[in-house]
Amino acid sequence: MRKTQPSAFFGTGYAEGLRRLGVDTVIVAGCTTSGCVRATVVDAMSHDFRTIVARDCVGDRSLVAHEANLFDMEQKYADLMDAGAIIAALSAAVPA
Repeated sequence: MRKTQPSAFFGTGYAEGLRRLGVDTVIVAGCTTSGCVRATVVDAMSHDFRTIVARDCVGDRSLVAHEANLFDMEQKYADLMDAGAIIAALSAAVPA
């Protein structure tokens, strides 16, 4: 997928492709927390996906902006989890 705007969903057909695959949850990682990550999180939630931000897999040039955006996203748009907890939850969800 080629992304030309801050959100991975804007103008990419990503939401439709995920729905065709039966996806209901999106895990977001990347740069920059206050820009592309936040835009993608807001759009994911707006497309009715359960949205999880991998807290230790995002970053920003400014620690203050990073922390403020994580706080705001957790309050309004997404669950925040460390990558290890996400992997553990996914592993537990897969039948043996």
